[in-house]
Amino acid sequence: MIILTLLFLFTALIYSSVGFGGGSTYLALLLLWGVSFTIFPVIALCCNIIVVSGNCINYARAGNLNFKLLLPYLIGSIPLAFIGGALPIDKKIFEILLFVILSAAGLLLLINFKTYDDHETSYKSIPFPISVFIGGILGFLSGVVGIGGGIFLSPILFLIRAAKPKYIATAASMFILINSISGIFGQLTKNEVLSELINYWPLMLAVFIGGQIGNFVNIKLLPTRILALLTSALVLFVAIRMGFKIF
Repeated sequence: MIILTLLFLFTALIYSSVGFGGGSTYLALLLLWGVSFTIFPVIALCCNIIVVSGNCINYARAGNLNFKLLLPYLIGSIPLAFIGGALPIDKKIFEILLFVILSAAGLLLLINFKTYDDHETSYKSIPFPISVFIGGILGFLSGVVGIGGGIFLSPILFLIRAAKPKYIATAASMFILINSISGIFGQLTKNEVLSELINYWPLMLAVFIGGQIGNFVNIKLLPTRILALLTSALVLFVAIRMGFKIF
C-alpha cells in the first residue's frame, strides 16, 4: 500500500499541474495492484474529485471560468456519465477499454502539448449541438470506465482552438469534477462500496497532498506545455504497462 500511495501522490501532482484529476492512471494502478474490480472505479472518481476541486477553486478565483464554453459539454455529459456508470461491464472488456483510453489520451496530449502555451487571439466556436454530442460521448465513457473525461476534452478544445489555454484548463477541471460526481452516483447503483472506501483513505490523503503541490507547480514554477508533456509521458508509460498485462 505504501508504494501505491506514493504513486497516487505523484500521479495527482503531475495531473493537477495541467488541470486534470488523474482518474485514468489511478484506475490503471489499481488494476496493476490487483485491487477488487468492483471498488476501484469509485476510488478513482473520488480521487478525481479531491484533486480537481482545488484546481477548480484556484482557476475560478483567477477569473478563468468561461461557463459559456463549458455548458454544452456538461449538458451532454452529466446524464450520460450517470448512465455509463450504472452499466455493468465485464472485467476483461473494462481492461481493454481502459488501455485504449489511456493510449488515445497520451497520444492526444503528446501531439498537442505545444498548444498549452498558445498565444493566438482568434478562436473558433463549435456549434452547440456538436458540443453537446461530444460532451455526451465523453460523459458516457467517463461513467463506464470511471474517469472524469477532461483528459480528452482538453486536447479536443486545444486542437480546434476553442478558447485561450487558461479557459480550456479551467473547463477541463470543471468537466472532470462534475462528471466524476455524476459517475459516482451511477457506479453506486451497481454495488454497495461506500463501506470499503475507508480502507483506501491513504490514497485519498495522498492525492490531496499531490494535488496541492501540483497546483503550486502549475502556478509558480514550470511552463504548462512542459507539464503537459510530462503528463503525456506518464499516461503512455502506464498504458504500455497495462498493455503487457492484458495482452
